[in-house]
Amino acid sequence: MNSNQIDQANIKIKKAESPWKRSLKDFYKKLVKNKSALVGGYLILILIIIAIIGPYLTSIDPDHTEYSVKLQGPSGEHWFGTDHHGRDIFTRVIHGLGITMFIGFTATILGSLAGVIIGIISGYYGGKIDSVIMRLMDILLAFPGILLALALVSILEPSRANVIYAISIFAIPTFARIVRGSTLATKNLEYIDAMKALGASDLRIISKHIFPNILSPIIVQMSLFIANAVLTASGLSFLGMGEQPPSPELGALLSDGRDFMWEAGHIALFPGLVIMLIVLAFNVFGDGLRDALDPKMNKK
Repeated sequence: MNSNQIDQANIKIKKAESPWKRSLKDFYKKLVKNKSALVGGYLILILIIIAIIGPYLTSIDPDHTEYSVKLQGPSGEHWFGTDHHGRDIFTRVIHGLGITMFIGFTATILGSLAGVIIGIISGYYGGKIDSVIMRLMDILLAFPGILLALALVSILEPSRANVIYAISIFAIPTFARIVRGSTLATKNLEYIDAMKALGASDLRIISKHIFPNILSPIIVQMSLFIANAVLTASGLSFLGMGEQPPSPELGALLSDGRDFMWEAGHIALFPGLVIMLIVLAFNVFGDGLRDALDPKMNKK
């Protein structure tokens, strides 16, 4: 086989690749150029692995109390020290990491699903439907996220499920507005009009042609909102409106340490550092995603 035949074969292979596969390759090439985004992505991956397998690698019960060693600083036996009940803080942080990230991921997924559906309906159909939906979203946006979540949890009762519902509710208007704007820009393209002229149903147009084209800002917003969800969940637990004792959720661990800041600052230090790492990782990764997925940010 000569060189021309090899080149033709390579061209055929490239043509055979699906559009999704090519777009993923292009996205990865753009993403790897952003070093901070890679650092954030690797840190997220490490945190997820620790959250999943960490609890199975610790031999100490996170709720085990031993008052003879209470308020001890970091040591070889207790890497992060012990709290006022003699519980091992390292073990509690490992278990709490999974709880906090589960709340953040679940609330973001629920909020984004509802927001995407509402935003597409509002942007695609317009008219009175759009006006009513957007006014409702404006009302929700008028409340700061943490205050809205705090009010919702207060009306219900402090629990993990209610915290997830509360965070997902205040996520809805943000996603709805982003999706509505992207839908408005996409539905006016000529090929959408051509699909309507050919008799394509609204469901087919939305699922096959509009949604794939507005996926990029949704992914970016999800990665950024997870950090916000983690902060909100931790804040609610710190205020006593989230996870209840003896849960080792990171915000609850911070709350445990606030009465011992001077005599045993390590109780609040390590959970606070882990929360900071989670938020930093998702914010850095989200910024990298935005740079990679936004055509205006790409320099040719």
